[in-house]
Amino acid sequence: MDTAERLIESAQELLWERGYVGTSPKAIQERANAGQGSMYHHFRGKPDLAVTAMRRSAGRLRAQAEEQMAGGGTAVGKASAYLLRERDALRGCRVGRMAMDPDVIDSAELRQPVAETFDWLCGRLAGIIADGVRAGELRTGLDPADTAAAIVAVVQGGYVLARAAGSQEPFDRAVRGAVALLAAARADAGA
Repeated sequence: MDTAERLIESAQELLWERGYVGTSPKAIQERANAGQGSMYHHFRGKPDLAVTAMRRSAGRLRAQAEEQMAGGGTAVGKASAYLLRERDALRGCRVGRMAMDPDVIDSAELRQPVAETFDWLCGRLAGIIADGVRAGELRTGLDPADTAAAIVAVVQGGYVLARAAGSQEPFDRAVRGAVALLAAARADAGA
């Protein structure tokens, strides 16, 4: 693995563990076993490296989500597969973690990969829900965009609940609740 790749992977892990504010260039260099000159040869500075690392993390999240949602089956099955994907809730979300960092939120450049990722995720889920409504699987009147936002909020909020409790269980409970709500939104539910 070349130096630039080591720097990117080290930045990804440190951003996930510590956030942007808590990740110093020196820590990235030490983890990557790279000198200061190497870092500044490949990147303009910490923000440039962080954006690159965040885009890489966002790409990984998208690929994992797409893998779960792309399978055949029903809209409820696809959305449930995304919700039920195995996650380490105590580590939190690589991308969602960045939304909690004031320096990321204050910078349009740093915030962009976060916003793009959640826009993509909400759009992909909304498309699945819309397909389910059109196919008659889900109740007419179910708003795809609102439902997608709720699904994403359950996952992100589940991370917060798990971390606050120091336990995976609050996350799992939130996800099970969302899956049950999706099942209750089936067109044939309660018939």
